[in-house]
Amino acid sequence: MNRWSSTGVLFVVLSLAAPSAQTPPATAVTTERLRQSPPGEWLTYGLDHAETRFSPLTRITVDNVKGLQRAWSWDIPGGPGQIEATPLVHDGVLYASGTWSVIFALDARTGALQWKWDPGIVRGGRAAGGQTVINGAPNRGVALYNGKVYAGLQDGRLVALDAATGSVVWVRMTIPYGNSEYVVTGAPRIVKGKVVIGNGGAEFHGVRGYVTAYDAETGDQAWRFYIVPGDPSKPFESPAMEMAAKTWAGEWWKYGGGGNAWDSFSYDPEANLLYIGTGNGAPWSHFWRSKGEGDNLFLNSIVAVNADTGEYVWHYQTTPGDNWDYTSTMTMTLADLVIDGTPRKVLMQAPKNGFFYVIDRLTGQLISAEKITEHVTWASHVDAKTGRPVETTIARYGTEGAWISPAQAGAHNWHPMAFSPRTGLVYIPGQNNQSFYKQATEYVPELGRTSTGLVRGATTTPVPPAPQPAGFLVARDPVTQRDRWRIDMTTFWNGGVLVTASDVLFSGRRSGAILAHDARTGAVLWEAPVAPAPAAPITYELDGRQYVTVLSSAPQGTTGIAGRVQTFVLGR
Repeated sequence: MNRWSSTGVLFVVLSLAAPSAQTPPATAVTTERLRQSPPGEWLTYGLDHAETRFSPLTRITVDNVKGLQRAWSWDIPGGPGQIEATPLVHDGVLYASGTWSVIFALDARTGALQWKWDPGIVRGGRAAGGQTVINGAPNRGVALYNGKVYAGLQDGRLVALDAATGSVVWVRMTIPYGNSEYVVTGAPRIVKGKVVIGNGGAEFHGVRGYVTAYDAETGDQAWRFYIVPGDPSKPFESPAMEMAAKTWAGEWWKYGGGGNAWDSFSYDPEANLLYIGTGNGAPWSHFWRSKGEGDNLFLNSIVAVNADTGEYVWHYQTTPGDNWDYTSTMTMTLADLVIDGTPRKVLMQAPKNGFFYVIDRLTGQLISAEKITEHVTWASHVDAKTGRPVETTIARYGTEGAWISPAQAGAHNWHPMAFSPRTGLVYIPGQNNQSFYKQATEYVPELGRTSTGLVRGATTTPVPPAPQPAGFLVARDPVTQRDRWRIDMTTFWNGGVLVTASDVLFSGRRSGAILAHDARTGAVLWEAPVAPAPAAPITYELDGRQYVTVLSSAPQGTTGIAGRVQTFVLGR
């Protein structure tokens, strides 16, 4: 069945399932099921509200994982591009997304197609009438709730589909109509019957980030939280924006300001706090964005809001006065730890800037912050009393420019980390890189082109040796801020991770492999080839058998390789 949206875009739906009943099944995903995170299923992007990616399943162990065999594979529609999605599994069906926001449902036992939905995204970028696109048109996944599948689409729409058939239930446009600079690539989250979605685009002119919550049943907007302030001559949307405006200078609102929350959210049901990981400034240059003045809230921050109203509660800014594209949109994992003999409810994050943070998730107070790699040259350390990074002499690179690590790709990017309460370790897939940052002597923003305020590309400054290793996988003790083990990798932009209650850790390699490790030692126990650049694996259980699934695709910057879903199981 084909359908037209209110925006005039043709939806192409291929359905191989029987028509859906009006009443969702008894096993439908509910607020309580999401909170309980039932064993055997994978109901939300990070497995649970705390985004731990810690599975309670134990059938696959360090002793028998070498017996994993390929169960099935399926080629992802949508065409070549970068796959970054975490699939979800519920009632024996796997739901996921591919490039260009194509959504599909497969039999989780066999890989047989149940339905496929193509939103008809305009390809070819702004010149073709679509969105300004970077990084290969990725989509990080879907959400499930009460018989529906929710997806944020590249062109800014949020759609609710019938989980049984893939037919459209409702559609809402989440970005300004006609604005091609915004883009949606992140997976929605469900919080107390609301669908939460952010957006991206802070590399482009005129983009101001925000997060919106919609009623999951009706699609009506429940609340919106703006990340950076708008024009101060107009009424502020909230007291938080009035407060944030005091940390900006110049005429930032003419450039947009950025701050877009393009990926990470987590939720504490007991505190009723939704945590938002925010993005970089637009333009990147602090000088051109804000006259080189002020912290520019809430860029590169972790912001806690009331999940019912979206009202600001607290924030912690990892990179004040962003000058480098050091977003804080990476995984935010919640845990209960004992630190210095005191139980603490913490939030943990390794943003782009190269530090690993442990923060009190009720107050926003910094507990600790240490580097996850020695290749961090923009700051020497984070001051424990002020919570602020202590910048080096090259950090504010100016018009002379400087080679700085990490580069804009970050020491940790979107690739999800995981936390095991059994081992007490956080598992972080990271990388080392550098970039030459040089402030432009003039700045003329242009629609459809990256608006950084920097001089990009070749430089006469000698190029230092590339930081090595290119990639790494580290097991970090968040209590002591010490590594338990570390694996160096020759590849950059490696996949996310998953850890289980039987102490098996799964990770990916950009070169095209999925690996199983002993979560306590890092020892490699099993390896299998997959399509290049795997995303983040999941595990689920059906009929007493534990499966492991990963989506993979072409590495960033390459074309011509379609994605694939690949699933493994013990002893076929």
